[in-house]
Amino acid sequence: MKVILLENIKKLGNIGQQVNVKDGFGRNYLLKKGKALLPTKENLAHFENKKAEIIKKNEIEKNNAIEISKKLKAIKITIKKEVMENGNLYGSITIKEICSEILNTSNIEIRAEQIELTSNIKSKGEYKFVVNLHAEVQSEVLLEVIEKV
Repeated sequence: MKVILLENIKKLGNIGQQVNVKDGFGRNYLLKKGKALLPTKENLAHFENKKAEIIKKNEIEKNNAIEISKKLKAIKITIKKEVMENGNLYGSITIKEICSEILNTSNIEIRAEQIELTSNIKSKGEYKFVVNLHAEVQSEVLLEVIEKV
């Protein structure tokens, strides 16, 4: 399926590009969320008329993401969990716990799909993870897991 992108999408393309995607991804995600259009004559004309507006909106979103990124780099979040004698946690740290702790610590709301964990967090210690704020903006956040007393 061929679509016209209405925003920059990581690992796919930039605004205005026509890209080939799998049918399910195009229908169920890109078209449904308003991130792309089918390349019909009407949609191409509509996109050309709105192109400057779409690019300006994307710039504003990018600048907001950069501001949030600066705030996130300055914080260190701490999660208290029950720990076994060997230092492992009972269970693991979930992305929802991380999102709620970021909200409590810095008053910044992050969605679960924006967080990129490289591995499961199953023991106490310090970890770094990436938050994808925009297709072009990422922020690294420091997480410390300590023992709940």
